[in-house]
Amino acid sequence: MAWTRRMVVRDGVRLVCRDWGGSGRPVVLLHGLAGHAGEWDALARRLSPRYRVVAVDQRGHGAAERHPGDVSRAAYVADVIAVAGQLALRRPVLVGQSLGGHTAMLTAAAHPGLVGALVLVEAGPGGPNPDAPADIGGWLDSWPTPFPTRDAAAAFLGGGAVGTGWAAGLEEREDGWWPRFDRDVMVGSLAENARRSFWPEWGRITCPTLVVLAQSGIIPAQEADEMLGQGPATLSMSIPGTGHDLHLERPEALHTAVWDFLADLA
Repeated sequence: MAWTRRMVVRDGVRLVCRDWGGSGRPVVLLHGLAGHAGEWDALARRLSPRYRVVAVDQRGHGAAERHPGDVSRAAYVADVIAVAGQLALRRPVLVGQSLGGHTAMLTAAAHPGLVGALVLVEAGPGGPNPDAPADIGGWLDSWPTPFPTRDAAAAFLGGGAVGTGWAAGLEEREDGWWPRFDRDVMVGSLAENARRSFWPEWGRITCPTLVVLAQSGIIPAQEADEMLGQGPATLSMSIPGTGHDLHLERPEALHTAVWDFLADLA
């Protein structure tokens, strides 16, 4: 099944979605920081025969507005609500990885009546992390752009399925392959996460939630335990042999977990 490009505009900011169609329960897929909607293609193909699946290029990413003036957590949340509203996605299940999962969590906390369920992939309330913007900025500064080929980019970005997934988000120009995002926009998108945790928001989650963690990810075991303790409708699982980009490393395991979770909701 092929996807259709859909544009959603909120407060003058363009978001671009891959609408995979389907007539079942809506599922919205949210990528992580510096990611792109195409990371979810394999999952979307699996789900779309039964569910209405939409993957979003979020503000500052991919084909969306590259230099939005507002990169606050509230702006990302409002974008999800706009996508759901303009595409008539009633009480969608939000599936997000990393910062996309964080956005999904905040959306459910702020708009409990508009979100049906959550799948958080390597995402949680976290805690203040003052080093995060500098760490991400330094990592992005290390990219030897432009990459001469997409294969060279994939090799630099980790190789294998992870590198290929990241490289798929690049765009080709006359002088090589470039990211489809602005470095400062990415750093700015983490500003609030650097200053505070989001445990109060996690405490307001009322919908069924699946937390999917990597064996060697960024969510400490203690944080995962606290999430389960505070969330009575929360399930958690860990996928062996994976890191933070588990959706690219072991997609089949994640796809099965999401499929089973959605089936149980029905």
